[in-house]
This record gives sequence, C-alpha cells and structure tokens, in this order.
Amino acid sequence: MIDNTIHSTTIELTTSFHDTDAMGVVWHGNYLKFFEKAREALFQKFNYGYKEMLESGYMWPVIDTRVKYVAPTIAEQTLQITASLAEYENRIKINYLIRDLASGKKTTTGYTMQVAVATQTKEMCFVTPDIFLTCFGLLK
Repeated sequence: MIDNTIHSTTIELTTSFHDTDAMGVVWHGNYLKFFEKAREALFQKFNYGYKEMLESGYMWPVIDTRVKYVAPTIAEQTLQITASLAEYENRIKINYLIRDLASGKKTTTGYTMQVAVATQTKEMCFVTPDIFLTCFGLLK
C-alpha cells in the first residue's frame, strides 16, 4: 500500500521569463521539466536518484505522460509542485499537482509512467525490480 504522506515530496520553483511563450504565459512544454524536477526530488528522498539508478543496473524511461492545464502561470510566479508515487508493481506512476504558492490555487495536474529497463541488456522489465521496492520501503 502506498502512503502518500511518505511517498510524496513537494518542491518550490519560481518560473523565469525564458519559461514563457509569446503570450506571456509559461509554455506548455515546460511543465514536463517542472514534473521532472519534482520526480527527481522524490527519488532522491529515497536515495534512488539517477546515479543510484544506473549503479543498480536499471534506467527508468518515461513511457507515458499526461498534463492537464487548469490555470495559466506566468514569469516569476512561485509554484509548489508535489510528486506522489501512485503505482509501483509493474511500472512506476507518479502523479503531479502544481499550485500557486501565494494563493494555493491549483494550476496543473498530470502524471508520468516509467518502466525499468536493464542497462546491460536494454530489455524492459515487466516487474519492478527489488532495488526500487527496497529503497522506497515497499518490499513485502
């Protein structure tokens, strides 16, 4: 069972002018970068960052993603980005919630899905490796 009080993390990020498009709002593609920053913080919380992933013999490519834009964000807006582990048995699903820090208003939601790929063989694993489950305290 996933405990989202444990298996989630929240970061703060202030958008920059270079994040915006010609209309002055944060360009839609940048939200995947924001998700990545939160996902990286979540994995590091459990000592399974990119260095540890590779050392464990696995890489975790994103195979699916979804972004729902609820409200626009602008340059120099501080966002609170929460990444929460939602699935882990055969793939990893991370849910995201982005809120404006000042108002608490939800601006964006989404998810990413990742699968384990063995670095030596480049073959996809159909079961989440024990190293991930151990790091995240999910090994039964």
